[in-house]
Amino acid sequence: MIADDARGTRWLFVATILTGSFLLFLVQPMIARIALPRLGGASAVWNSAMLVYQALLLGGYAYAHLLGRVRARAQGLIHLGVLVAAAIFLPIGLADRVMPAGAEPALWVPYLFIVSIGPLFFAVSAQAPLIQRWFALSQPQQDPYALYAASNIGSFVGLLAFPLVVEPLLPVTAQRWLWSAGYVLLVGLVLICVRALPERREQEDRPVAGRTRAPDPRSWLTWMTLGFVPSGLMLATSTFISTDLLALPLLWVVPLSLYLLSFSVAFAARRTAADAITRYAPITLVVFGGMLMGGFTNTSLLAVFVAAAVLFVASVALHTKLYRLRPAPEHLTSFYLAMSTGGALGGVFAGLIAPIVFDWTWEYPILLVATGALMPQSFLAQQIARLWFTRAYRLMLIAAMAGILLVLLILSARDLGSAVEGRWLGASFVAVTVFGILSVGRRAAYLSVLVCGLLLFGGTRSLVLSLDPGARVRSYFGVYTLAEGARQRKLVHGTTIHGVQLVGSPTRERTPTTYYVPTSGVGRVMTLAPALYGDTARIGVVGLGAGTLACYHRPGQRWRFYEIDPTMVQIARTGHFTFLRRCSPDAQIVVGDARLSLSRERSNTLDILALDAFSSDAVPMHLLTLEAFAGYGRVLSPRGVLVVHVSNRYLNLAPVVAAAAKAGGWHAAVLNHTPDPFEEDATKSSWVMLTRDRSVYEAVTRRDAHWRALRPRVGFAAWTDDYGSILPLLRL
Repeated sequence: MIADDARGTRWLFVATILTGSFLLFLVQPMIARIALPRLGGASAVWNSAMLVYQALLLGGYAYAHLLGRVRARAQGLIHLGVLVAAAIFLPIGLADRVMPAGAEPALWVPYLFIVSIGPLFFAVSAQAPLIQRWFALSQPQQDPYALYAASNIGSFVGLLAFPLVVEPLLPVTAQRWLWSAGYVLLVGLVLICVRALPERREQEDRPVAGRTRAPDPRSWLTWMTLGFVPSGLMLATSTFISTDLLALPLLWVVPLSLYLLSFSVAFAARRTAADAITRYAPITLVVFGGMLMGGFTNTSLLAVFVAAAVLFVASVALHTKLYRLRPAPEHLTSFYLAMSTGGALGGVFAGLIAPIVFDWTWEYPILLVATGALMPQSFLAQQIARLWFTRAYRLMLIAAMAGILLVLLILSARDLGSAVEGRWLGASFVAVTVFGILSVGRRAAYLSVLVCGLLLFGGTRSLVLSLDPGARVRSYFGVYTLAEGARQRKLVHGTTIHGVQLVGSPTRERTPTTYYVPTSGVGRVMTLAPALYGDTARIGVVGLGAGTLACYHRPGQRWRFYEIDPTMVQIARTGHFTFLRRCSPDAQIVVGDARLSLSRERSNTLDILALDAFSSDAVPMHLLTLEAFAGYGRVLSPRGVLVVHVSNRYLNLAPVVAAAAKAGGWHAAVLNHTPDPFEEDATKSSWVMLTRDRSVYEAVTRRDAHWRALRPRVGFAAWTDDYGSILPLLRL
């Protein structure tokens, strides 16, 4: 009977900690999704949200630690009071605040999240350490750290449940109420747990009769450091993936999911998986971490997989080291507080400091090197160990490694920017792999190989770009690389070219290129503007880019650009590109989120509106909802034309526009443009043209047989501010 009671108590605490962690990490992507109409779809918004979550998690862990100073039953009653007080913020949602003009997004976005869900997140975040502490008091003979593995399984499931289940099936309103119901269930479970706690002080003292010494400052610093690096690496991986590899919002949750899963592996009662991954983590890091620096431009999905694997393996290794250094249960809350402090500082570094200090995602390789410096290492074979412990062999090995890697670095640096760039890649990969295997177990040699690998596989090129003034610019919304050659200058955002300008003569500089050539969908509409609206057409463009579309400007027309990133305005207006200066120097530029800016415009102020606001392949969903299209229709004249850029490597966005067109009474046609081989710097593109005037629709489509009527996809529901999912649109 006693064993059954103990088993029932254990499952009660497991259910409580699972529920709390599930709710905690379900709300993260949920509140970010709710924020889309106000904040847009930039990956930095997700990083800002993560920064807030880590800060609140730290607050919750500090609260749990301080609460440990009072009696167990008193802890329970206090925590129940906090949970009930936070319930006044139910149902969850975003505070009714609008970012002031000129506000810094990196500061204002965290503020918005704090005032929206801060109290609720704080209350739930204290669950993991509190429940483990209470379990140790009620079941002193069992290890409470195993519950932390269960906690992170709940977090992992909650995080993935949102994009895979909750978002596709439920509108935002239903999501908010579902989470609120889960919160009420959690309060009930906590109440039952409180009833299982010891009633008297002497009962609490019994399990910790042999008390251990309190952790010293060195232990605290070690725990913080081991919390700092994987947390920062998780955020840096999110930024690195969306900046240099694959800017797909669905993938923003992948690094966090793997980070949470690593805790479950590292803190599990069974040590087989954690020990095996930790043993081979150094070689995984040195081989694949270095390869990621090359960018994998043509194999983005493979690169995302490799980046995710590196993050998971690195996190398991560092969290396993944390587990091995864990204190006795009576110091459990202090341990988690130190780890959470490090995690929050890692978030501050990767999410707040790095975007300001660095012109590229330098935080990623820096944290990879820090991971290599901290993770446990042991020789992979006894034969390798004997090489290092024999003086003659050790000196020969060091000399061979240093010489070969130095030669490869010199040869690779010499070929930068040439037609044969990358010809030493295969030899570099073999050398880094072999020397990486040989160096595991000797940390100084290992770090040298790791740094050389990072330099060989893209680090040298990145250093050259960073040392070239003006070649690369970083803002809250992304990293922009500027390159100028003999015949063209380019603007690259992530792996996507966002502007190419021909050089050599004023005529060439005024020539539209890439997605905007005259034979593209938007080019054909802009060319027809005088015929449709006369010489005084009013034209708006959402998304400035390099300013290419400005070269369709004709005398008498009034042009207005809407751009969310002030850095992009500087690049287009006073930087490398001259589209604006040569073609439309008087064009008005409105800085801020386009949807909010358009909502402040008067009705019937535009004849043509081009929507081209996607950053790399990321999709600001709030610009494609029914509410957004209603706003476009209000600003356009009754005979106005809306042109939407739907080119995307990973999502088929045409059904979204088609569904919105059908619901809003628009006539819609699509033009999929494949460039002629003789078109210089033309890019394959897809544009959708919409208008509510039948005569305008026929005037555009009859003049050009390339347009095809856009048919809605059967069963596909239009996106709204309350509902939308990208899963049905994936081309992966």
